Amino acid sequence: MELCADNRHANLYSMAHGGVLTTMADTAMGAKCLALNKKVVTISLTIEFMHAVMTNTPRVFTEATVLHDGRQTMVCECKILDAKGKLYAKANATFFVIGKLLDD
Repeated sequence: MELCADNRHANLYSMAHGGVLTTMADTAMGAKCLALNKKVVTISLTIEFMHAVMTNTPRVFTEATVLHDGRQTMVCECKILDAKGKLYAKANATFFVIGKLLDD
């Protein structure tokens, strides 16, 4: 996923609202689980913000990784970066597996 932050995503300080970045991370990690044929719902999610994503930041994108692929739960990590590799935020989440996307 990627985002070019503009005023629609901004808080009062002309930076992307933390909720927008959290939603990006949650969606990217959920998609990573779907790629492994698992339908999931979020149990818990934490995010740490290292730098503000200002509305003039060209583009940030997500990089999600599955850390644990279990039958009932999955654990993922997601970084929000720019094209130069600058880390803006890092999220970790635990997901509950509600089923398979496609039957085997």
